[in-house]
Amino acid sequence: MRVLLVEDDAMIGESVKLALRQEGFAVDWVRDGDAGLAAATTAADGQACYDLILLDLGLPRRPGLEVLRALRARGVPTPVLILTARDAVADRVAGLNAGADDYLVKPFDLQELAARMHALARRAAGRAEPLVTYGDIVLNPATREATCRGEPVRLSAREFALLSALMARPGKVWSVPQLQERLYGWDDEVGSNTVEVYIHALRKKFGAALIRNIRGVGYVVPRLDGEAAADGDGEGN
Repeated sequence: MRVLLVEDDAMIGESVKLALRQEGFAVDWVRDGDAGLAAATTAADGQACYDLILLDLGLPRRPGLEVLRALRARGVPTPVLILTARDAVADRVAGLNAGADDYLVKPFDLQELAARMHALARRAAGRAEPLVTYGDIVLNPATREATCRGEPVRLSAREFALLSALMARPGKVWSVPQLQERLYGWDDEVGSNTVEVYIHALRKKFGAALIRNIRGVGYVVPRLDGEAAADGDGEGN
């Protein structure tokens, strides 16, 4: 999951970024409202850059509520989770009425933050169940556990993130840059063939037929029989 963190407090921002990266999230961190608005409204390949925005309210240059209202006025549908020390009911109501999807008061537990993020991701994907299932493969995003035919399969954080993205949209063809967006933040070093390395590892663990290469386009987990087509659907060898 690609996450934008908009937080001006250096200690909080650094701790949240590190904790979420350890959980397998790709995190970009900006420290003021103008930078947050610019990052959240920059599209890549015609799609929103982020799966979720973590937004502080007391930001320099542009307050968090103004950022939120501007995002919704521009039609940006990305789920927004407000992180703030403002715990008054009026502040919560104002945030939710401005378009926030959830509200968490500082100080917060990082496990609760991750759980709320997973819940928002499920809602945005139209899933009620906490597990992502494809045939005999089951992923638990909250625990990063994977099983195949009931047997556990050990995955690295980025292998899990890559497979989660592919399995969540069977039939959607992902380009390599789109997959890199799901795995890396701005300040992460990205090797020239890292996506291919992870794809190779996943094929070894789950079988070569799981992930197909659409030559010159990207990678796809094929639809199972009876599934509806996804955006970016394509055929390949």
